Amino acid sequence: MILGYARLYEPDETERAVPDAASARRLLDERAPDVRERMSAMARRIGADARTEDAILLGTARLGHRHGSFGTDFHDYHNEKHALELADRRLARLLDGELTQLAVEDASALMLFAACHDLRQRETRDVPGPVGGNEAASASECFRILESCGFDPVADRNQFVALELMIAGSTFDARPAPPADPHGAELASIAGGALARGLFLWLDVEVPDWRLDEDARRGERLGRLAADLDTANVGEDFSLLCESALRLCREREMRMGRKLSSPESGPPCLGFLGMGQVHYFFELHRFCSREGERVFGPQKARNGAHVRATSKALGERFSPGPPPSGQAVIDAFIELGGKA
Repeated sequence: MILGYARLYEPDETERAVPDAASARRLLDERAPDVRERMSAMARRIGADARTEDAILLGTARLGHRHGSFGTDFHDYHNEKHALELADRRLARLLDGELTQLAVEDASALMLFAACHDLRQRETRDVPGPVGGNEAASASECFRILESCGFDPVADRNQFVALELMIAGSTFDARPAPPADPHGAELASIAGGALARGLFLWLDVEVPDWRLDEDARRGERLGRLAADLDTANVGEDFSLLCESALRLCREREMRMGRKLSSPESGPPCLGFLGMGQVHYFFELHRFCSREGERVFGPQKARNGAHVRATSKALGERFSPGPPPSGQAVIDAFIELGGKA
C-alpha cells in the first residue's frame, strides 16, 4: 500500500502449513478451542463480517503455529494468547468505556491488528526508517491473510492501509527518547516507545501527501489507538502488569540463548524486572490516543507506586552481589509483585 512492504517478505512454512481460514479453524478447534471461541465471540460482539472473523482466526492460528503453543518455536509473550488479550480483554474494556464509540470497521481493524501485528518475530532483515523488520514482515503477511479471506486491495483499501500503518506504528523502541530540539524540531519524538506516537512526523517526510489520503489519516489515528491497546498492560491490574513483564523476561532470555537456571541470566533478569520496568513504565510508555488514556490512564496512575516499590524491593533482595540465576530473580519478583 503506501509504505511498500507488501512484496518484501515471502510466505514461510507456517503460511504453507496454515494456508486458509478453514485450516485455521481446524487447528484452533484442536489445539486452543477457548481461544477460538473467545475470538469468535468478540468478532460477533463488534458486528464483524464473516471474512473479518476468518482473517482474525487465520492470523491467530498462524501466530500460534509460528511462535505459540502449536509449534516448535515457543515465545512466552508473542503467542496466540497475546492476540487474545488484546482482542478479548483490552478491546472489550475499551468498548465498555462509556465515552468510547467505534464504528464496526474501526473495531474490526483493531481486532485484525490484535491477531496480525506480531505474526513475525524472527526477521533478520529490516526496512529503511524506524519501522522494524518484524513489523514490516507482519504487515506483509497480514495483506496476504486479508486477500485469502476475501478482502480486495482496491475495494477494501481502507482496511489494508489501516492495518499497514497500525502494524508499523506498533514498532517499539526501547531506547530513551532524545532531548527535545531547542530549535523546535519534533522528529526526536519518534524515538523512544511506540512509533505510533510520532508516526505522523515520519510520514510527513517519507509520504508527504499522506494527509490528503482519507484512508491514511484514518490509519494513523487507529494506529495510535492500536499502540495503546498493545501497551495497555501499564493500565491493567498490577498483577496483569507483572505477568506480562514475566512473560517478556522469559522470552527475552530465550531469544538471547540464556537458560534461566544459569548464573549468566541473573543480572539481565534483574535489570529487566527491576529498573527496566521503571524505565518502561515512566519513561518509554506514553499514551498515543485520547481514548487509550481515558480508559487505561487511571489504573496506570494507581500502578506507578507499585512499580517503583517492587523494583526497589527486588534490587534490595539481591544487593550487594549478583543474583544466582534468572529463575531466582523471577521467583523473587513473583513473591514481591505478581504471579506467574
